[in-house]
Amino acid sequence: MKILVINCGSSSLKYQLLDMEGEKLLAKGLCERIGIDGHLSHKPQNGKPVFDEDVAMPTHTEAIAAVLDKLTSAEYGVVSSMDEIGAVGHRVVHGGEKFAQSVLINDEVMAAISECIPLAPLHNPANITGIEACKAVMGDVPQVAVFDTAFHQTMPGKAFMYAIPYEYYSDLKVRRYGFHGTSHRYVSKQAAALLGKPLEELKLISCHMGNGSSICAIDGGKSVDTSMGFTPIAGLPMGTRCGDIDVSILEYLAANTGKDIKELTNILNKKSGVLGVSGVSSDFRDLDTAAGEGNERAALALDIFHYSVAKTIGAYAAAMNGVDGIIFTAGIGENSASTRAAICQYLTYLGIEICPVCNSKRGEDIIISTEDSKVKVMVIPTNEELVIARDTKELVEA
Repeated sequence: MKILVINCGSSSLKYQLLDMEGEKLLAKGLCERIGIDGHLSHKPQNGKPVFDEDVAMPTHTEAIAAVLDKLTSAEYGVVSSMDEIGAVGHRVVHGGEKFAQSVLINDEVMAAISECIPLAPLHNPANITGIEACKAVMGDVPQVAVFDTAFHQTMPGKAFMYAIPYEYYSDLKVRRYGFHGTSHRYVSKQAAALLGKPLEELKLISCHMGNGSSICAIDGGKSVDTSMGFTPIAGLPMGTRCGDIDVSILEYLAANTGKDIKELTNILNKKSGVLGVSGVSSDFRDLDTAAGEGNERAALALDIFHYSVAKTIGAYAAAMNGVDGIIFTAGIGENSASTRAAICQYLTYLGIEICPVCNSKRGEDIIISTEDSKVKVMVIPTNEELVIARDTKELVEA
């Protein structure tokens, strides 16, 4: 079965086409500036040329049509016709408490995703648009929703509840939801395979570190706590998000800057994090360069991030009463040896020792701790698209 994986944004659409016989990537690409003018970057994996040109995309429907045209074209294609695509898997950011696993999409599911729009006003509408666009172009081809929040639905009440009046949870569903669940689920299974032990017997801490970062405590294959909260702004300081702060800061800033809650929330989401502290960039590579050149604010931003990650790892080791393995994944986690080393310097009390040679490698599942390290530390490249494709295949075949 060949499965098209879709990740829709408000004006963008990422995609991959995978052949699930051998789980082989056939093509991937990105539609940008949807609703403005439109640009398609399409990369076949069979040796055919890359397509990277402007294409008119007034809506996501035209974007999907452009993708399918390139996937099936003689010059750029990887399949002979749309009939070869057996199903579509969609990344959907928020499933609330309604979905603890992936589901086949029907009218009832679409209504439930719509009901979660207040919880993810920037993401769920785009996800819905992508689903509707695929239906408009592809007809009755089965579609599956894979939710970022689903993996964290195993968290106990003591982890997901906030200490606020209970009716805000019961009536308005204010609670910790967590995100990056598809990534945390994938790397935890890969970690068990790498360690040669059943996932059900392991206590793992997964560190998904990119422009958006979150940490997850995984006990026996289940999420028991995670750093992101009601929204993805919570937890660690990130590229542009502030992470956990005292909520009274908002009132103080409003009184002293004249900015309203909407303006301040935008600042905390888009102008804070390591960008706000450093004044240099939200890209950790730029911060490494600046810090190396003596920029004290860039160095401080990196220190804050490393310290926050290490503190959260320590908290989750306590929450699970132990830890067998720590996983680094996503853009920073997979590619920054210096970040991993700096974080692990805080963790020697756990008996962690890092192998510098192993830590310098990238692009593969690898244990970067020494043989004597009491807790194994791993780098595992994440693959959320493969998880979405696997779930889609399983549900469609069932």
